[in-house]
Amino acid sequence: MTTSTILDELILPGFFYENLQQWTTDTDLPYPPPQREPNIYMVPQGIKPVLQRTAIEILAWGVRNLKSFQLASVTCPSLQVECGGEMIQSCVIRNAKKKPNFDINVLFMEVRLPREELYMPPIVLKVIDNRQFGRKPVVGQCTIRNLEEFRCMPVSLDRDTAEDLSDEISITPRDDVLIDIDDKEPLIPGQLTDGTTSSAIINLSSSRSSLHEEDFMDWWSKFYASTNDRCKCGTYLEKGLDTLQVYNTELEKVDDYGGLSDFCQTFKLYRGKSQDESEDPSVVGEFKGMFKIYPLPDDPSLPVPPRQFRQLPPNGMEECLVRVYVVQAIGLQPKDTNGKCDPYVKITLGKKSLSDHDNYIPCTLDPVFGKMFELTCTLPLDKDLKIMLYDYDLLSKDEKIGETVIDLENRFLSKHGSRCGLPQSYCLSGVNQWRDQLKPTQLLRQFCERRNYKLPFYKQDRILFRGHEFSLTDLEDAKPPNPHLGPPEERLALFVLCKQGLVPEHVETRPLYSPLQPDIEQGRLQLWVDLFPKSLGPPGPPFNIAPRKAKKFFLRCVIWNTSDVILDDVSITGEKMSDIYVKGWLLGHEEKQKTDVHYRSLGGEGNFNWRFIFPFNYLPAEQVCTINKKEHFWSLDKAETKMSPKLVIQIWDNDKFSFDDYLGSLELDLNRMVRPAKSPEKCKLETMDQMLSADRLVSLFEQKTMKGWWPCVGESNGEKILAGKVEMSLEIVSEQEQDERPAGQGRDEPNMNPHLEDPKRPETSFLWFSSPFKTMKYILWRRFKWVILALLILFFLLLFLGVFLYAFPNYAAMKLVSPFGHAK
Repeated sequence: MTTSTILDELILPGFFYENLQQWTTDTDLPYPPPQREPNIYMVPQGIKPVLQRTAIEILAWGVRNLKSFQLASVTCPSLQVECGGEMIQSCVIRNAKKKPNFDINVLFMEVRLPREELYMPPIVLKVIDNRQFGRKPVVGQCTIRNLEEFRCMPVSLDRDTAEDLSDEISITPRDDVLIDIDDKEPLIPGQLTDGTTSSAIINLSSSRSSLHEEDFMDWWSKFYASTNDRCKCGTYLEKGLDTLQVYNTELEKVDDYGGLSDFCQTFKLYRGKSQDESEDPSVVGEFKGMFKIYPLPDDPSLPVPPRQFRQLPPNGMEECLVRVYVVQAIGLQPKDTNGKCDPYVKITLGKKSLSDHDNYIPCTLDPVFGKMFELTCTLPLDKDLKIMLYDYDLLSKDEKIGETVIDLENRFLSKHGSRCGLPQSYCLSGVNQWRDQLKPTQLLRQFCERRNYKLPFYKQDRILFRGHEFSLTDLEDAKPPNPHLGPPEERLALFVLCKQGLVPEHVETRPLYSPLQPDIEQGRLQLWVDLFPKSLGPPGPPFNIAPRKAKKFFLRCVIWNTSDVILDDVSITGEKMSDIYVKGWLLGHEEKQKTDVHYRSLGGEGNFNWRFIFPFNYLPAEQVCTINKKEHFWSLDKAETKMSPKLVIQIWDNDKFSFDDYLGSLELDLNRMVRPAKSPEKCKLETMDQMLSADRLVSLFEQKTMKGWWPCVGESNGEKILAGKVEMSLEIVSEQEQDERPAGQGRDEPNMNPHLEDPKRPETSFLWFSSPFKTMKYILWRRFKWVILALLILFFLLLFLGVFLYAFPNYAAMKLVSPFGHAK
């Protein structure tokens, strides 16, 4: 019996006696169908599936990550494919550790398969190790049950005929320019052939057109603009610069790219349950390949469709440069007792490993790494890029938070151009500088050759591609001018490439999984990978995605005067007064500064001429301050927090024998400040209502300096009241300006920029118990002068009267008795 008749027959062993042509007499079953052989019956025509000649093309690309079998490594594997009773075997890989690809990549099978998918038999893959002495054990097996995804209609070999252009269009007229690509020329002006870059282009790329662009235009501006975070991207969107695509999943799970397995898929090989319970029944390797299943004519004399696997890329070893950009992690699982973790990045590729152990980020679940790791690899030997996050521990072993694995070979072979994403414009410098090895014109030529398209035609500021014409006006219409753009031909070629469904410049978000909990997500990691074959030459310069570093600034706040301050105390003479002083600090900073005390302010006026100096670290691009401090006194590392730069000014009443009394406060956001009043009469509580109107707010970082009167707000009976007015000047200086124009705190040296004189306070401004003479002179004498004089006169009168009353009786008695008079 041949294999072609297997599906036409039904084997029913053990139910009948040999050579018996009918059921037993005690059954009600219908008569059986006719027998072909003993115990082998013909399947009726109405039951058996309809079969047809079917071609199965097998792309046997190679095997990967084969585990050892019976204590010996698998060195000479071959592939055996079975389907529908047919079997075919590939060539033998001579040394899988040096070259794991098959020398002959395409296999062909002709089988008779059912037309309906329901009855399709599976494809069974077996990897056999060809060992010494003729031993050929099966080291791995895979069963593919769903074949519908591999069905296809045969594709013709004809070139693209969708264009209506004649063949003469490839001939260049005299008035047109045909771009001739020379691969030996530098890809970027200023880039040398050995991959180094001249100093001129470094200065061009690192220098900005202005200080404003240097502070705000970086890669993070591009990233935040792409996520629509306008508070952190500055003026990036207003300049019309490129954005990138931020995917919320892995690039392989984006619907438009089909898992990046359009060229070949990865089939996991299993060994099954063995008699030895200690042997791992899990995945023992991978097979890289693809299948194309299509019908053949029923008449064998008719011509068969052309083979589908053609124009295959080279299957040899490829040296590549890999750049891994790790942006940030989101929602990591806590590993420490404080509910946080101290993550750092570790990357392995083949036998190479990179660890950022020394640069762990303390006390966070959402770390911003901003790291670029550069490695070299040989594909397909080092195809698995493993990115891991570890939690740093001082005393114990670092604990793995999670990991993600990227198949670099699939990205290298995919037709979607996933080895390096396409930007939106071709720039020679700036934050969007071209980083691929090939120029857009070279990439477009390569794309046409792989897709069997006619080559594009360039004509002045236009490009003709597949019957469509594109011009620079279509590309750059309604866009602000960009000084970093490259030649027009390259920009047009890139514009055409971006319309072909290729992978754009992107950031992907990959889930992290731990081997201890393989089904529970441990967080998400945002990153992207650039893959550059060394055979194409040196790549462009990498992006600088280092986290934004805060710059040190100093806020100089000079408190000049106060006015209309609430009089909170009553003097010993019954007068209302306040011993005024002003306290200030930056929100989130522990350092608080205060002026000296203006004693005995009877009208709410205070004179200080006192300078506060607040150092702080500021991110101009995000308009926030960064504060590094320990969460607890036992914490080993400082945690970074970000908050808006806000200045807090408070007015207090000084008390020597009790707690000071709070009078009122003023809070100013240095990025959104209320304009001050020019005089105390114009300074009102309604001034603070301007904070609700954005057009009336100004930024101190743009104004640099500001002076005037601001109202301080207090509270009485649950209502806001005017607690006083403060005249002060505010100035923002950088660290360099602080060194060039120094100023001392208070009125200390160096007392300059500006020079502060001692305040001209009234003579009544003093502390009463430390200055008794001034107390008598300015408090008691001025108010009780006549009372004091009357008391003095009364005192002397009473004193004279007392002396008189004391001395008069004795004097009168002496006069009457005269004990010392002369005898007569």
